[in-house]
Amino acid sequence: QEQLVESGGDLVQAGGSLRLSCAASRSIFSIGTMGWYRQAPGSERELVAAFTKGGKLDYAESVEGRFTIARDNDKNTVYLQMNSLKPEDTAVYYCNGDYCYNHGCYAFTWGQGTQVTVSS
Repeated sequence: QEQLVESGGDLVQAGGSLRLSCAASRSIFSIGTMGWYRQAPGSERELVAAFTKGGKLDYAESVEGRFTIARDNDKNTVYLQMNSLKPEDTAVYYCNGDYCYNHGCYAFTWGQGTQVTVSS
């Protein structure tokens, strides 16, 4: 029943950069598989970038080469560095994944997201 808190969204011009943060709402042992998602008005939520099982990084083709996902396990925080932003990146950004103990992992609940707006 852990919840994540996203922050860092803002209004920026095309070509600009933002760094989003995703932090657990309470102390946990560790974070496991984690990913960033986004949802634009009238669209379904889509995966943007993720750490998969084993630490593999996956990116949506639309953001490949522009976005970078990172994590700080000591802080139980995940980041999304977004460069060369485009108007089509405008969306509410969410993170989600698992929190883990030595014996297993559990699913986070969805947070409220953070708004990213990219102007032309």
